[in-house]
Amino acid sequence: MPAVTVDNPLELPKVHHPAPADRARRVVQVTTAPRGVEGEGFPVRRAFAGIDLAQLDPFIHMDQMGEVDYGPGEPKGTPWHPHRGFETVTYMIEGTFLHQDSIGGGGVIQNGATQWMTAGGGILHIERPPDALIDSGGLFHGIQLWVNLPKVLKMTTPRYQDIEAGAVTLLTNDNGDAIIRVIAGELGDASGPGVTHTPITITHVTLFPGARIALPWNPDYNALTYALAGAGTVGEEETPLVSGQMAVHVDGDYLVLSANNAQDSRTDAFEVLILGGQPIREPVAAYGPFVMNTRDELRQAFEDYEAGRLGQIPADHI
Repeated sequence: MPAVTVDNPLELPKVHHPAPADRARRVVQVTTAPRGVEGEGFPVRRAFAGIDLAQLDPFIHMDQMGEVDYGPGEPKGTPWHPHRGFETVTYMIEGTFLHQDSIGGGGVIQNGATQWMTAGGGILHIERPPDALIDSGGLFHGIQLWVNLPKVLKMTTPRYQDIEAGAVTLLTNDNGDAIIRVIAGELGDASGPGVTHTPITITHVTLFPGARIALPWNPDYNALTYALAGAGTVGEEETPLVSGQMAVHVDGDYLVLSANNAQDSRTDAFEVLILGGQPIREPVAAYGPFVMNTRDELRQAFEDYEAGRLGQIPADHI
């Protein structure tokens, strides 16, 4: 898994220790993500399936894209499509995607980089593998996350952020047997490069066999751990978690995670994505590419899209 890494984690800053009076969060639910197909036919796992929206808030949707090893001619993407009312976050762990949108944003997302698009009042965009990757095939693995916006920001001006892999904040634990990548938000005294409208934290953590970490977590945020690869446990109660499963943590100031001493043949570590944020606690009306507060707002979004008010496909489109 070639997301940004280091040869010697002990050279990294150490993650902030929880205070003695802090409480570890409990794990109240573990779900297994069903498999599906997205866009023009690339395989995904629906990470939030089976979890109540109140536990996910401020997040709306998350897909694990791949992990798949495409043959020549097999890589797929998405056609041009609209969004309104939220932000999309595409984190490419392995492989390459091209992004382009109707406000001039875009570029190459690959191997640990993140593309952060604020749809706000409306935008069109496309994501697809480059022609060379389509011709050759290759590994493809990533995450797409939808982050809700509060009512006052639903119609904010669209924005694009290109977060290169080298910009991600790297931390470790005392033993140096974990790599913690802070993509956005704050983790103890550290912060990631992503600029967010909704207060959130997103991290990708690698725990080598036998590793254990205690991560400080904002008590006002929800907390979700998704296993990207490998096997381990979550919480002080050591609830098992394996690849393709999501854990919901509640009530506390820090998260506890451990990697099993032995991993399977496909990975040499327990890889997890940990995310949380300040709940918005507003009505959600979501359908297709739009996330609004009411059905009337959804109807207006579709009307605006059909009338061309959400942007135009650029003349030099990919």
